[in-house]
Amino acid sequence: MRYSKVTEGTFLNRPNRFIAEVEIGGELERVHVKNTGRCRELLVPGCRCYLSDSENPQRKTCYDLIAVQKGELLINMDSQVVNSLVEEYLKKGTLFSKEALIRREVTYGNSRFDFYIEDGSRKIFLEVKGVTLEKEGIASFPDAPTERGVKHLKELCAALKEGFESYVFFVIQMKGVKFFTPNDVTHPAFGETLRRASKEGVKIIAMDCMVTPDSLYIDAPVEIKL
Repeated sequence: MRYSKVTEGTFLNRPNRFIAEVEIGGELERVHVKNTGRCRELLVPGCRCYLSDSENPQRKTCYDLIAVQKGELLINMDSQVVNSLVEEYLKKGTLFSKEALIRREVTYGNSRFDFYIEDGSRKIFLEVKGVTLEKEGIASFPDAPTERGVKHLKELCAALKEGFESYVFFVIQMKGVKFFTPNDVTHPAFGETLRRASKEGVKIIAMDCMVTPDSLYIDAPVEIKL
């Protein structure tokens, strides 16, 4: 996917999880942060960042913060675009057939999964997780405790017992990582549940992305170490 209008700025601070203060052309601008995660390792004062024009005159903020430069890595941190990115990828027939029926935001049990797919006789639930956390070339998830993520994994396991296929798709919003692993330091329960889900038959996918200041595309598989 491609952003229509992108501006470069310098990140200054983040007063709350929805707003950042950025310097653009020597002027201070308050912008919307399209990621409610902590992102402390990304939003470092003085870092170069990229902003998309909201193109909505009714909004209080004119820009959305979508990407940051972290050393040599350009990392997209727009969590709101990840599901559309995966839908675009699925419709190419790369994971399932091009004829597969793809539906978004489908409820099962006590969870609402990102995708429900019917491909011939196959019935599949697929949950998407955007990954922006990187350390020494290793991508990991989550960057903050996520009880919701644990619940989704348990529901995917329950769906298996009812005859569905279950997938977790980790979209690594950068290029050049060595491998993906769950972040056991931040949330041990998520890592434990992911390993158990894998043993029970939930399929785990990790893909990196080609990232530019104004575009983001799913690219290649990344090794998974559980």
